[in-house]
Amino acid sequence: MKRRSFVKGAGIAAAAGTAAAATTLAAPAIAQGRVEWNMVMPWPKGTPGVGVNAERFAQRVIAMSDGRINIRTFGAGELVPPFESFDAVQSGTADIMHGTPYFWVGKSKAFNYFTTLPFGLNAIEMPAWLTYGGGQELWDEVYADFGLKPFYAGSSGLQAGGWFKTEINSLDDLQGLKIRIAGLGGEVMRRVGAVVVLLPPGEILPSMQSGAIDAAEWIGPWNDVAFGLQKVARYYYVPAFHEPGPGLEITVNKAKFDALPADLQAIVQGAAAATAQETTTDFTYHNIQAFGPLLNDYDVELRSFSDDIVARLGEVTREVAEEIGATDALTQKIHVSYIDFTRKAAAYQGSFDETMLRQRRLVWA
Repeated sequence: MKRRSFVKGAGIAAAAGTAAAATTLAAPAIAQGRVEWNMVMPWPKGTPGVGVNAERFAQRVIAMSDGRINIRTFGAGELVPPFESFDAVQSGTADIMHGTPYFWVGKSKAFNYFTTLPFGLNAIEMPAWLTYGGGQELWDEVYADFGLKPFYAGSSGLQAGGWFKTEINSLDDLQGLKIRIAGLGGEVMRRVGAVVVLLPPGEILPSMQSGAIDAAEWIGPWNDVAFGLQKVARYYYVPAFHEPGPGLEITVNKAKFDALPADLQAIVQGAAAATAQETTTDFTYHNIQAFGPLLNDYDVELRSFSDDIVARLGEVTREVAEEIGATDALTQKIHVSYIDFTRKAAAYQGSFDETMLRQRRLVWA
């Protein structure tokens, strides 16, 4: 053999061996047929609806993959602080998270659209927009800039407006009111005079007890009772103007998702879709079940915001949404798509669901 041929062949063999070794070192779990992922979330493990369904998702992936993907779940503060889940997955400190996009709006205002807008899409309309209206492609595009791949993970459904220690009869009653409220609803409340405080879920009750806040929204009857909010405030305002159908997410580090073989990618996607359906029905059933006892067993008075208050909140919502849409070209594209579908949904549901719900009350209420 000529020396040049021998050297060339040896070089190819060495390179191949080095590449194989690098592959084994870089992705030993995949090479050995097993992927180990850590999942973080901003709520405590076992939290009804959110924490529970995050854990169910992990177990579903393990079962569907026959253990080829193993997901260890960490509740708020166990691996990273509650509001650092996004950063943890982006950096690779964690591999996957369960959360909701508006918790990370400091990264991009566009994230608001993938949780909810005040007076926006409900729990049925949101996944419809994502699946058939181009919303998922827009979500993929904006998250790709952060090295992440998002999946829709269901909704809590129409939420409650919140717990208030005093009645809210006019806009004057909101002036200086210290309220825990998340997302764009918080910005709307701030602009009408409230003092907005964003707290992790686990800090809501003690903050209400201490007087650090005067009011708080969390989710709805099921979760609110579980957190004990009915024990620290009397007036329960429903429904939520700010969260008509907030979306949850299961988001993966994109490089780690892309490194999976196609069948495991399909399992993660399919498990997320199953979790989305399960989460929405879980909330729906348990909110219905919890509502009666909440009103009958506690000193709670049900209230709704007056039409005057809602009208003002709506005006401010349109202002805020327009400002966010003007942030940059991609956010504007997302804004136009979301608002266009919301307007169509409002017209449609006004004739269908709204009328049906009124008629149903005549029969069963």
